[in-house]
This record gives sequence, structure tokens and C-alpha cells, in this order.
Amino acid sequence: MSADPRPLTGEPLSLDLLNTRWMREGAVQDLLTDTDGLAVWLAANQLDVNADADADAATLRHVLQARDALAAVVDGSLAEGAAAVDAVLAHGRIRATLSAEGPGELPEFRDGSWRPAWIAARDYLELLATAPDRIRRCAHGACILHFFDTSRNGTRRWCSMATCGNRAKASRHYARSKDA
Repeated sequence: MSADPRPLTGEPLSLDLLNTRWMREGAVQDLLTDTDGLAVWLAANQLDVNADADADAATLRHVLQARDALAAVVDGSLAEGAAAVDAVLAHGRIRATLSAEGPGELPEFRDGSWRPAWIAARDYLELLATAPDRIRRCAHGACILHFFDTSRNGTRRWCSMATCGNRAKASRHYARSKDA
């Protein structure tokens, strides 16, 4: 398996799925063009440990459907994209459980190839319940990455200060020095 080429990883699963598309030198890159890229994404998120979450064509199709649904609600509007996310969530359910450790939940699927897509959609629901105002798209105009703002004051604007934030600062500096 090849290394994960994405510039931003480690975001919550739903946003990490959106970040399987990114910009490089003005062109959109897409990790999920084939099952090899899917295998990289599954491994990066430890979703490859389940026997029913293979990096096959069906799982790729479902993950792409989830990514499109999440993009519709994150980049569009909740009202317009909710049905698409619900369509993904319809392929799984939560079963309440009780074990020696206490109460819990266990996701169940008729078709295991929906597992990664469903888990990503479910993660988005958890982000909405936690802090919907902290789900952000990078403020750099040429960036399409998303992040969950965990900064103390909630004012993070860039996917990465080292890349997009630095580009914006350099651009402002250049504009000021050019005008002077």
C-alpha cells in the first residue's frame, strides 16, 4: 500500500473523508479514484481492521456517495444535503448493548460494504451535536480542505498555518510592500 499523499490528515472521520480531495498546483487531487486510494484512506482511519470493510468497488462506491452527501451539507446547506446523508445512514443502525463495562452501542449493517461510509456520516452527526459552528472550510480561496476548529477561542481560519495561513500572510505582505 502506498503512503497517504494528502496534505491534511487527522481530522474527524467525516471531515477526513472530505479531505480526500485537495488542491495541488491549481488542480484538484482525489485519493478515491480507485480501490488503492480507498485502501490508503481505510488504513489511515483504522477502518481496514474489519473483515467486511474491504477496499473493493462496492465499498468505494458507498464511500464516494457518503463524501458527496457530506460535501452537500458542509459546503452547501443542511436543509439541502440532509436527505443525502440520511440515504447513507439508512444502510446501518445502532443496537444498544450492555456489557461488563456498562452500556454501549454497536453499529450493525446488512451489507458490510456500507460500514466506512456509514461511520463517516454518523461522525458528522456527532460533530453537529458537539459544535456545529466549529466545522470549517479553509479560508484560503484556493484551498478546499475542511477542519474541526479545536482552538480555544474558536477562531482558526486555515487548514494549516504552515501552508494556507503562511500563503495568506505572504500575499498580504506582498500587497503592502507593492503599494508602498
